[in-house]
Amino acid sequence: MPSPAGMSGNIAVSRALDTVLASLEDSKAENIVSIDIQRKSSLGDYMVVASGRSHRHVAAVADQLLTALKDAGHGTARVEGLAGADWVLIDSGDIIVHVFRPEVRDFYNLEKMWQTPDLEEETVH
Repeated sequence: MPSPAGMSGNIAVSRALDTVLASLEDSKAENIVSIDIQRKSSLGDYMVVASGRSHRHVAAVADQLLTALKDAGHGTARVEGLAGADWVLIDSGDIIVHVFRPEVRDFYNLEKMWQTPDLEEETVH
């Protein structure tokens, strides 16, 4: 059974994920995919990948998301790539968000890499 601290942490992550997804939807981000990475990486609990239609749209989606996270009490997220707006990475700690222009998203194909099945406890050699 999870500890009370663990349960409150899960609730906080769930609320942050809800904030991220709602903000992306509100800003008309496209092809939003949420990937549970809890058993795949210590980087975070969820990775969210979305597309914007243009440089300007990617930047606007990212700006709105940063504001939504801060306004919802999730703190100030780290951000990279906002100046170029081909690929913006927003790291809120438990949730990592990638907002791409469609061509860049197709090139890197992060979903394919992160949506692989979870590995068993034993290491496969």
